[in-house]
Amino acid sequence: MRKIISKYEENKNKKIKQYVVGGILIFIMLFSTLGYSFLGGTDSHTNKIIYNDLEFVNQNNFWFLNNGGAEYVFKYNPRQIDFRDISELKDINNYYGKPLYISSKNKEAELEIARNLYSIVQRIQHACLKNRECTENLPEKTCEDNFIIIEESNNPSITQEDNCVIIQGPKKDLLKTIDEFLFNILEIK
Repeated sequence: MRKIISKYEENKNKKIKQYVVGGILIFIMLFSTLGYSFLGGTDSHTNKIIYNDLEFVNQNNFWFLNNGGAEYVFKYNPRQIDFRDISELKDINNYYGKPLYISSKNKEAELEIARNLYSIVQRIQHACLKNRECTENLPEKTCEDNFIIIEESNNPSITQEDNCVIIQGPKKDLLKTIDEFLFNILEIK
């Protein structure tokens, strides 16, 4: 049998329960905020390097560069790249406001190009180079167009013929070669 209690006692017990639950919630919110500010608010994997008066900030295994109001994201920083002499590469001005065509079977390498050039080019589109075998139903483009071809190869290389850039490298180092290309056209090297 349930004990009969007055309305006054029932309201009193209800208020006590509300105060206890409210106090517990305040306690949780206060200490979670304090814990975040002391422990979670700083990224222990964040560091910075200065290269040619440019500041590269490492966050979550990517290197961020804010240069002239544009933000770039790289897998590697310039100190991790063994730069080759690639004098024939055109600079970033060759890409402004123009469509960029890409041919690549490596999605990660393609993404590295796209995330750094998407705000500069008019659009990025998959295509095939004319007179090369194309297994997909893609538009055929020539070296008159801005075209980046990414291929896996044993020897890393970056070459430019007209507006075609051919980036080759072993799968494990292909992103390093892509970043070398980006540093060159952005004149960071």
